[in-house]
Amino acid sequence: MYLSTTRASDIAGDTPAPKGPLRAVPGTVFVLGLVSLVTDVSAEMVTAVLPLYLMAGLGMSPLAFGALDGLHQGATAVLRLAGGRIADRTRRHKLVAGTGYALSAVCKAALLLATTPWSVAAVLAADRTGKGLRTAPRDALISLSVPPGEQGRAFGVHRALDTAGALLGPLAAFGILWVAVDGYEAVFTVSCCVAVLGVVLLALFVREAPAPPPAPPHASASAPTRARPPLPPVRTLLRLPGLRRLCLTAALLGLFTVGDAFLYLLLQRRLDLSAAFFPLLPVGTAAVFLLAALPVGRLADRVGRSRVFLGGHVLLPGACLLLLAPVPAAGGALLVVGVLAMLGLFYAATDGVLMAAAGPLLPAGLRTTGLAVLQTAQALARFAGSLMFGSAWTLWGPGTALGVAAAGLLLSLTVVAVLGGARAERAS
Repeated sequence: MYLSTTRASDIAGDTPAPKGPLRAVPGTVFVLGLVSLVTDVSAEMVTAVLPLYLMAGLGMSPLAFGALDGLHQGATAVLRLAGGRIADRTRRHKLVAGTGYALSAVCKAALLLATTPWSVAAVLAADRTGKGLRTAPRDALISLSVPPGEQGRAFGVHRALDTAGALLGPLAAFGILWVAVDGYEAVFTVSCCVAVLGVVLLALFVREAPAPPPAPPHASASAPTRARPPLPPVRTLLRLPGLRRLCLTAALLGLFTVGDAFLYLLLQRRLDLSAAFFPLLPVGTAAVFLLAALPVGRLADRVGRSRVFLGGHVLLPGACLLLLAPVPAAGGALLVVGVLAMLGLFYAATDGVLMAAAGPLLPAGLRTTGLAVLQTAQALARFAGSLMFGSAWTLWGPGTALGVAAAGLLLSLTVVAVLGGARAERAS
């Protein structure tokens, strides 16, 4: 398997590797983190106001919002595979990722023209198309820049920078809405300008990943004259036992993963928060994610990425159960802190850690496609999960929907743990 040992100056021009906590991170990882930071400022400005804008402003039902939230997470899953495959075939990871970033920037401007719930949904579908194209090539650029033993650290640094943008975006939206009451158009305009800046950073300061070394000359000479035709890339990757297990695990847990937008809406309803303060809820999640991403990534490198990934999923049912618990008269602040802290730690232990777990399992020539396969399995499951949660909310109310999701996730974790223990026993 190809391992990049190239120095940061060889990968990202003359950009030196940062010092201090980021000292071991190549320049490519750091610059991609800055691109994600800027892009997430843009994206989270919109995401922070979107649930209230659609459900309170445009009158969308919980079921319709569940469908939209699922679309936001998984409807472009096939494009993840397309983006990954194109990047691997052309070795143009940066170009494919840049196309996705540029498409998302255009969609921020298109939100100014969308005035109905489903026109907004169409624009968001196009925006998710951009995200689907860029995510796997970007993660492949990160994975190819560091050796296997430092994958968790590299993804932790990237996700920390990415999450700094997720923290600043809602603050920017809050500031705009504070100055301009119902100023959703102002939010969308500023978001578009910031997204364009992210595309410029990528174009100017990120260089393409180094190509893997050529195959040994004796490999083709010793091949039989009537060799079997190679399997399609996805089938080849799914024959890898480690990747197949990760895909099944991520998909099973994704079915019962409650979207954070639903949790924010439930917090807002339980505490009767003002609409102006609603964009601040993602700030708390992002702050915890920012502080925890690098330490959790380093922990995953030491104790095992799969263990950290599964442990992180225990936190989400905890957040759901907190929302179901009775709240004392003066306990609103504790409820907010508890839910947002658990949600932030959940993302810190699952987002980059999953990609770090998959990276070393994949050959360099199919790294982007392999990551896209894993992201697609998780995204499709979360799409189905959002539809189920929205349906349960509509039919039985938010309390029952939360209880079912928490129970389903805990049961899924138990199944995964039991199967993993049985496999370990057979191996020994």
